[in-house]
Amino acid sequence: MRSIISAGVVAGLLAGVIFGIMMQMMSAPAPGGRQVPMMLMVAMVVKSGSLAVGWLYHLFNSAVIGGIFGWLGGRRVQGRLGAGAGWGALYGLAWWILGALILMPVLLGMPAFAPLGMPPMRPVAMGSLVGHLIFGVVLGIGFAWLRRRAQERGVAPAERLAR
Repeated sequence: MRSIISAGVVAGLLAGVIFGIMMQMMSAPAPGGRQVPMMLMVAMVVKSGSLAVGWLYHLFNSAVIGGIFGWLGGRRVQGRLGAGAGWGALYGLAWWILGALILMPVLLGMPAFAPLGMPPMRPVAMGSLVGHLIFGVVLGIGFAWLRRRAQERGVAPAERLAR
């Protein structure tokens, strides 16, 4: 069980870096009418105006979400890249709904699903959907690849990384 969670954490961090770069390049309307990088909006969730804090919080969440993926779906995916991509995309969609449409708006003082109901935020919401799907596919493929390598070598992913 620990090795599938570890593989999920590692794959989640990889997917989180890729999605984080996307969020760094995307901008969103902020209070006061200014445009800010999405990563700054992530920082605002934890009451910070620092991009570094946004990155740390995002990568922490990516690791946790990756670990949960390994725990929940690891046995379905195992070492199959196609299954990883499919289950990962579905998982990314679920996190878009839960994270981007419900949790983040509520934590920023808006109603759930506000990004879909506010015309200036709709393009951001669609960009976020694409980002979450990419996150999920990278997570799933990364997880499947790590599991396949672990099965081939008979070594858990976390142990291999420590070498």
